[in-house]
Amino acid sequence: MIPSVAVLPGSFDPPTNGHIDIIRRASSLFEKLYVVIGVNKSKKHLFQPEEICGMLRETLEDKKNVEVSVWDGLIVDFAKKHNAGVILRGVRPLADFSYEFELAETNMKICPEIEVVFLPASSEYFFTRSSSIREMISFGVDISALVPPAVVRAVKMQKNCQLR
Repeated sequence: MIPSVAVLPGSFDPPTNGHIDIIRRASSLFEKLYVVIGVNKSKKHLFQPEEICGMLRETLEDKKNVEVSVWDGLIVDFAKKHNAGVILRGVRPLADFSYEFELAETNMKICPEIEVVFLPASSEYFFTRSSSIREMISFGVDISALVPPAVVRAVKMQKNCQLR
């Protein structure tokens, strides 16, 4: 049976055009796609998960089969709760793959009935990283070509773009 529901987890801090590309492509592969913003209290953030959720919802409002959520727990638990058969991971060239593969193995050990699928980044987004965008923001660099308009507006509204 081909799964009709998938989960795409990440921190998305901030959401990039690369993230949006993966989400849009994935939304055409599944009847329902949950984009899940994971809460990681040990990580420094530019935006809070709820802010990221709002930016993604605005950016993806035309995608009726995409639902954006915040989750403070194991992604396999979210997937089970929402009857998802796939955890989807976007990957860029080799730098991402090792980390993503370890994460996939862990998730498959915890919950073997949920498949992990890798979706490669489009070549134009190979080198777009949220961490690089955060650094550019801290130096006042124009990021408008790298992120959705909702992110550009959020950065402009934020008086102090220091990591939290």
